[in-house]
Amino acid sequence: MTSKTTASLMAICIACATAAVGQTAIAQTTSEQPPAQAGAGAAAAVSGDAQQQPAETAPAADAPAAEEAPAVQEAGGKLVLPNGQDITPDHMENGRWYTAEDIPTFKIAEDGTLDYAAFSGYRRYSAECHVCHGPDGEGSTYAPALKNSVLKLDYYEFQEIVASGKQEVNTAANLVMPAFGTNKNVWCYVDDIYVYLLARGAGDLPRGRPAKKESKSDDFAAQEDSCMNG
Repeated sequence: MTSKTTASLMAICIACATAAVGQTAIAQTTSEQPPAQAGAGAAAAVSGDAQQQPAETAPAADAPAAEEAPAVQEAGGKLVLPNGQDITPDHMENGRWYTAEDIPTFKIAEDGTLDYAAFSGYRRYSAECHVCHGPDGEGSTYAPALKNSVLKLDYYEFQEIVASGKQEVNTAANLVMPAFGTNKNVWCYVDDIYVYLLARGAGDLPRGRPAKKESKSDDFAAQEDSCMNG
């Protein structure tokens, strides 16, 4: 083999090796390209204008979510529901708290102690209502969340529905709530159930069994006995 032939072969090998190294470098550059450039900037990269494309702006971290309006608002020193009903506790009668308009309501002490009637409502709701309306008034797939319903209905509408029942027919379902006006396990405690749901809907009472409660008063026990055994 002549020296010229040897030199030519060496030149060809060096050229091939150089080309291989160049292709490897290009492949590495492409694979290491950040996702932002490989995404929206891919077309610009193909045309050779990738450097002119502005970097994508990442979404702001921990952006504050829109706050919901409070269920209960203060107006003129009173606690008012979205439906306009005052729920400020004003006086006690038969072991239950009432507003100035004699509507049943709840009261929670500064240390978190719940009045006994509202605690009674928790017990009765858990025994009689939660199967359809879900635990803690949260609703279910086929019955509404009563903790929200009491913020829209007034007290007398709530009583009427519990006493007489309700049927709602639409294209999706035929929902029927039975009447409980003759069921003493419900009707004798309808006010208690109502104020418990008010406390839940207002956001003043967390889910689960209330941690602190007042003792049952003699007046409450007497009224309870009169209704259940009268």
